Amino acid sequence: MLILAVPSNDFDQELADEAAVKEYCEMTFDLTLPMTEITAVTGAGAHPFYAWVRDQTGFVPGWNFNKVLIAPDGSIAGTFGAPVRPEGPQILGRIEAMLE
Repeated sequence: MLILAVPSNDFDQELADEAAVKEYCEMTFDLTLPMTEITAVTGAGAHPFYAWVRDQTGFVPGWNFNKVLIAPDGSIAGTFGAPVRPEGPQILGRIEAMLE
């Protein structure tokens, strides 16, 4: 399993560059997972992954900390808004079901 953080300026929150974002997230949230470069996730300029998620599910991130769960076969197993915790039952339940 891989969890990847994708910072985005689409919500007018990010810092000047990826290094500053990574440092802030490490210090503020104790975040240690891999992080991409700052990436567009909404609108016409959305990264192809997020355009695919939108086309497949209708899901468009409305704020930072959204989650997309990909199944082992590459399909979208779920999309979750910012309030859903990564370790919450909505996500863990789906992961556990895929591992059975």
